[in-house]
Amino acid sequence: MPYTKEEKKKMLKDGIQHFVVFFLLIAFVITCNFFLFLNSIQMSEAEIREAAPITFYNILLLTGLFSIFDTVRRVWMIGRPVNRILDGMNRIVAGDFKVRIPYIKGENSGNEFDSIIKGLNEMTAELSGVETLRTDFVSNVSHELKTPLAVIQNYGTMLQSPNLTEDQRLEYAKAITNQTKKLSNLITNILKLNRLENQQIYPDKKEYNLTEQICECLLGFEQAWEEKELEIETDLEEDVMVCEDAELLSLVWNNLFSNAIKFSEDRGKVFVGVKRENGKIFVTVSDNGCGISPEVGKHIFEKFYQGDTSRATKGNGLGLALVKRVIDIVGGDIHVQSALGEGTTFCVSLEERAI
Repeated sequence: MPYTKEEKKKMLKDGIQHFVVFFLLIAFVITCNFFLFLNSIQMSEAEIREAAPITFYNILLLTGLFSIFDTVRRVWMIGRPVNRILDGMNRIVAGDFKVRIPYIKGENSGNEFDSIIKGLNEMTAELSGVETLRTDFVSNVSHELKTPLAVIQNYGTMLQSPNLTEDQRLEYAKAITNQTKKLSNLITNILKLNRLENQQIYPDKKEYNLTEQICECLLGFEQAWEEKELEIETDLEEDVMVCEDAELLSLVWNNLFSNAIKFSEDRGKVFVGVKRENGKIFVTVSDNGCGISPEVGKHIFEKFYQGDTSRATKGNGLGLALVKRVIDIVGGDIHVQSALGEGTTFCVSLEERAI
C-alpha cells in the first residue's frame, strides 16, 4: 500500500527524532564510560584530541546502525500488524462485514496484535450476523406490508365501479377490512417483538388463575372455530394458580390458539390441556392440521420464517417469535412436536413457584 505525502513527512520526522534520541543516548553512555576510566588510561592531551573525532564518528555510525535496526523492527513488528488491522477496520467501516483480518502469528499465539485481531474478527462476525438479520427483516417486512396493501388497492379500485351489486360492494369492503386487520396485527406484533427483544418490557408478576385465563383466551376464538366447525377438546385442571405476568402470557395463548385454529382443516380437532406435575405447570395446544416438517420445525420460532406455502398464506411469521421471546422472559420452556399431515403439538412448561 503506497504511502501518502503526509505519511512520508511523518515517517521522516519520526526517523529524525529517533536518530537524535539514539545519538544522545549513545553519546551519554560513551562519555560516562570515558570519564569513568579516564584516570586509568595513560593518554596525553594530544592523543585525546586526536581520538575525539574518531569517537564522534563512531557514535554517528552506531547511531545510524541502531536507527536502521529500530526502523526495520518497527516496520516489521509494529507497522505491518498495525497496517493490517487498519486496512481491515477501514473495510469494516465501509460496510464489508465479511472481512476477516489475517493473524500475525496465530489465533492463540498470545501476541498482543493477534489478540486485537481476534477481537475484531469476532466483532465483525457478530456484525455480519446482525446485518443479515436486519436485511432479512427489512425485506420480510416490506413483503408483508406490500401484499395486503396490493389487495386493498385492488378492491378499492373495484369498489369504484358503478355497476357493482350491493352484495359485491359488501364483499369487497369486507376484504378490505380483513386486510387492514392483517396490517394492524403485523405492525402490532412488530412493535411488541421490538420491545421484547430490546428488553423494554419487564414482567409484572402477580398471582392469578391460569386456568381461567386460558379459558377466556380460548373463548375469544369461538367465532373462528365455529366457522371451521372445529371440535374443541379440553383437559383443564381447575384453579391452577401462577405468579406471572398475565398480559405477557396472554400473548402466548392467543398466538398458539390462533395457529391451531388457522392450520386446522375444516371439521378438525383442537386440544387444549393444563396440568400440574412434578413442580411444573404444562400447557398443551394440539391440532390435527397440516403439520410441519422437521426442517421447518428447527426454525419455527425465528422471525418471519415461513417454511412452506401453507404457512406463508396464513401468517406473517411473527407470532411464534413473540411466543418464544415471552417464554424466555418468564423463564419457561416451549417444545413443538409435529409431522406433515398429522398435526402439531406445542407444550409450554412453567415453574410452579411458591405464591
